Amino acid sequence: MKRFLFVIAVAIVCAAGSAAHAQDHVQIGAFADYFRLDATDSNFVGLGGRLGVTVVRHVQFEAEMAYDFNQAFVEGFTNTNGGNVGFERTNLRVLHGLFGPKIETGGPVRVFLTLKGGFDNFRFDPTQASFNSFTSSVSNLRAGNVDGALYPGAGIEGFLGPIGLRLDVGDEIYFSNGSHSNLRVSFGPTIRF
Repeated sequence: MKRFLFVIAVAIVCAAGSAAHAQDHVQIGAFADYFRLDATDSNFVGLGGRLGVTVVRHVQFEAEMAYDFNQAFVEGFTNTNGGNVGFERTNLRVLHGLFGPKIETGGPVRVFLTLKGGFDNFRFDPTQASFNSFTSSVSNLRAGNVDGALYPGAGIEGFLGPIGLRLDVGDEIYFSNGSHSNLRVSFGPTIRF
């Protein structure tokens, strides 16, 4: 009987060690996204999700997508014939798609650096923000105003077991007639397994 209990205890310890090691292979997270678009001096807020897969110890490859809800701002136009000025309400939305490596420290609280590339899709759309407007943004990427993007960033994440919280801060640079720097902050829960 003692041998049987010893074998079960060893099996439980081995399984727990394997489960703890396996927690670092994949991370899935959701986040709230803040994007400061310098070109229009506008603040955007949206939602996103990310998936990270460990390539080697302390290095993950991540892919993420965020959808920033419409931000209305007033834009002025001048008529070249008579000098008349008109004002128009602009409904702008942004779809971000980024992927690249994340280099992190170990332990329950991790500091990381990331460098991701991808795209920003700027879309003028007066319709209500909904799941349909998000899916139409994704399906019409080639028809819209898509610019290349580069995101160097840093952050911190803390875990209690497999569940954690993550804060990311960086400069999302999009390329359209030159480079344009924009502050981007994301925060949200993440699960590792």
